[in-house]
Amino acid sequence: MAYSSILVETRGRVGLVTLNRPQTLNALNHALMHELMDALNAFDKDDAVGAMVITGNEKAFAAGADIKEMANESALDMTRNDHIAVFGRMRTIRKPVIAAVSGWALGGGCELALSCDMIVASDTAKFGLPEVTIGVIPGAGGTQRLVRAVGKSIAMEMILNDRKIDAQEALHYGLVSRVVLVSDYFNEALKLAEEIAARAPLAVRAAKRAINHSYESFLKDGLAEEKQIFYNLFGTEDQKEGMQAFVEKRKPNWTGK
Repeated sequence: MAYSSILVETRGRVGLVTLNRPQTLNALNHALMHELMDALNAFDKDDAVGAMVITGNEKAFAAGADIKEMANESALDMTRNDHIAVFGRMRTIRKPVIAAVSGWALGGGCELALSCDMIVASDTAKFGLPEVTIGVIPGAGGTQRLVRAVGKSIAMEMILNDRKIDAQEALHYGLVSRVVLVSDYFNEALKLAEEIAARAPLAVRAAKRAINHSYESFLKDGLAEEKQIFYNLFGTEDQKEGMQAFVEKRKPNWTGK
C-alpha cells in the first residue's frame, strides 16, 4: 500500500513505521493517523512480524496534532467526526509497539507515545502536553495515561501549566523505559523490538494483554470522559481564540467564555 504521510518497512521480524511530515515536525493530521493505524494493523496480521516500532526523526517524534485542521471545528463537528477514535485503535493491536522518540513529543505526539507499550527516548527527547495554551485539554488519552505514567502531581503541572520534561526526567518518573544517545536511540528501540519478536509469539501477546488489562481496568471510562470534555471545549470562544492565536503566531487573549 502506498502512503503519503508515513514510511513503512520490515526489518527481520520488526515492522517499522516512520512518521514522515518533517515540514510540520510530524504534526498528526487525520490522514497520517489513519495511515499509521492501517500500517500497524497490517503488521499485526502478519505472522512474519513479532513487534513494531514507531519513530519520527531526530528533531521531532511528533510536535502535536495539526491545529490548522481542527481550529474552526465546533463541538458538534468534533463529536460527530470523532477524530480521536483513531487513537483508540492502538488498543486493538495485539503485538508489542515501541515508540522511538527523539526531539519533541508534544500534545498528540506525546499521547501517541503514551499509547505505545514502551518508549525508548534519545537524550534530546522532550515531552509535554501544552493543550491548555490553545484553550483545550489533551483529548487522546493524555489526562488519563500520563497520570498512570508519572503520577498525579507531575501530570497536573505538565497539563495545567505546560511543563515540559526532558528525557532524564521522563526516565526518572517512569514515562520511558530507557534513554540513550541521540545517535543510538533508534537502533536501541529496534534491538529491543527484535529481542521481543524472537520470543514466543503467543506468550508475548498474552502477556501484553494481561498487563494492559491491569493498566486499563478503569481507564476506559476516563478516556470517554476526557474525549467528551475535549470536544465540548470546541464550543467555547477560548478554544477559537487559542487555536487562531496559535495559527497566527501571537499571544491569545483569554475571555473565559
